[in-house]
Amino acid sequence: MLNFRSEGEVAVITMDDGKANAVSHSFIDNLNQGLDRAEAESKAVVLQGRPGVFSAGFDLKEIGKGPAESKALVDKGASLLLRLFSCPMPVVAASAGHAIAAGALLMLASDTRFGASGEAKYGLNETAIGMTLPPFGLQIALCRVSKRHQTQAIIQAKLYDVEEAQRVGFLDEVVSAEELEKAAITRATELAELPTKAYAAMKLDVRRHYIDIIEASLS
Repeated sequence: MLNFRSEGEVAVITMDDGKANAVSHSFIDNLNQGLDRAEAESKAVVLQGRPGVFSAGFDLKEIGKGPAESKALVDKGASLLLRLFSCPMPVVAASAGHAIAAGALLMLASDTRFGASGEAKYGLNETAIGMTLPPFGLQIALCRVSKRHQTQAIIQAKLYDVEEAQRVGFLDEVVSAEELEKAAITRATELAELPTKAYAAMKLDVRRHYIDIIEASLS
């Protein structure tokens, strides 16, 4: 489900469950293990999904089991997203397809986001399915989504195509599918050259307000 390899000082973590890359307990455990290894061995991370889908969000089968099961998974996912959002290393996301709900939050929690041109949707669809974003999701979205698009993207649950996603703030750059992985690794390699302590400190300084609110909600 998760593949880890090194490209110089960059850890390349590929998520591929053969389906929708749903954020399940095993997904979270595997990604945390990959991040543990990356922090020990590398200076930057590339996080990528499978062709056609980055991640479609939380595992709805687990969510549907009941309030206790739903809360356990969402809380676990919140900790993972906070870890990505405050990761001391540069995190570059490479999406070759859809990134919806928690999948979109994985993109937003990353520092630099590449998307492959073509047919894909990005967005936070919680309102459309009768849900609200918990504090961790809301704060990450408020930090990363363009302010002029926040009502449409967060409250009105609009899903965006690739070019729109770049304008709104889900993506930073759009490249061809063939160039996606190489472009992400190249950028991560460039970012790995920045002083690690300074990068980590600046990331926390810029995101401190949002991180404090998330941490308070999880305590």
